[in-house]
Amino acid sequence: MKYNFDLIIDRENTSCVKYDLRKEYFGKADVIPLWVADMDFETPDFIRQAIIKRAEHPIYGYGIKSDSWYQSIINWLDDRHRWSVAKNQISFSPGVVPGFTFAMLALTEPGDQIVVQPPVYFPFFNSVTDNGRILLHNELIENNNYYTIDFDDLEEKLRHPKTKILILSSPHNPVGRVWKKGELERMVDLCYANGAVLLSDEIHGDLILSGQTHIPTASLSPKAQEITVTFMAPSKTFNLAGMATSFLVIQNPELKAKYDEMLNALHLNGGNIFGALALEAAYENGGDWLDQLLNYIEENVDFTQDFLRKNIPRISFQKPEATYLLWLNCKSLQLSDEELRSFFVEKANLGLNGGIVFGPGGSGYMRLNVACPRAILKQALQNLSEAFRDH
Repeated sequence: MKYNFDLIIDRENTSCVKYDLRKEYFGKADVIPLWVADMDFETPDFIRQAIIKRAEHPIYGYGIKSDSWYQSIINWLDDRHRWSVAKNQISFSPGVVPGFTFAMLALTEPGDQIVVQPPVYFPFFNSVTDNGRILLHNELIENNNYYTIDFDDLEEKLRHPKTKILILSSPHNPVGRVWKKGELERMVDLCYANGAVLLSDEIHGDLILSGQTHIPTASLSPKAQEITVTFMAPSKTFNLAGMATSFLVIQNPELKAKYDEMLNALHLNGGNIFGALALEAAYENGGDWLDQLLNYIEENVDFTQDFLRKNIPRISFQKPEATYLLWLNCKSLQLSDEELRSFFVEKANLGLNGGIVFGPGGSGYMRLNVACPRAILKQALQNLSEAFRDH
């Protein structure tokens, strides 16, 4: 079946963060929104039909995670990532961010130190500091828009006796890196040697572009399996963020028991019946749809890169290895972060994430979401080009 990713769908007035908070966030209700990391493509019909069928039953009482829920995850991880996991290694979370927050609460104490690798997904920061833990930055090294890990600095931070966790974004949001086997192994070795747990946020792990392979961190070795807690979800892959459903794989029984105890203590282990059903439908039927989606996203990435090179060469980016997010280097414009945001909003009528919110290393960048119909992307880039001509 051929899916139509060119279809433009009106998302306004659907209680949608991306569209209905534009006035509040950007000061203008009509900016083209290319910020929040969800997609403007319709959720696949096989998921919608499964939800509609269940919604026709007149009772929406307490639900359970059926055997088919677990099996759909097991099959998906085996089919897409060649990773074999068992039912008793899978736990639930209403989202990836809540998941690693619960894990952090279960595995550390107030005052313990947690390492993140900025510029990185900004909820990492508040998840740590809002819960009385100390945030340490292992800033990525940038060279010609390509990012690598500062292993010397990471080792130094992990050696501190109060450092208990490394939160890894894999693939990395926003810089788009798919970490290679050697990079992952070195991080695992450093965490293992220093008694730290590795929380691996792999929510973008299905969104891998051509020529790349996502390696689940825990699949590397028995050592990795012992210290890694993996966070995954169908939300980015199938546009299901509003369903509040994700899962963890924890292959160390001791770590899993601590996580489950925290989840139960917070009474957040139930989830919702439609989220569970959506996950099952996605993983049971979504392979072909995802393959077509990735082709379309890659075409959008290439279109954007070609357009910028021809029309706005002062803005550049390294083609991401994964995700539908572009990390635009705008430093040559020599604008402050406030001026850069204002230029995109007021001159180009575009709503993007300012790089500064992603922490150290984010100044001078903008994050662009290209998971939208190409006609919208073309209009956005045309707006940007015209803003430069008038600037």
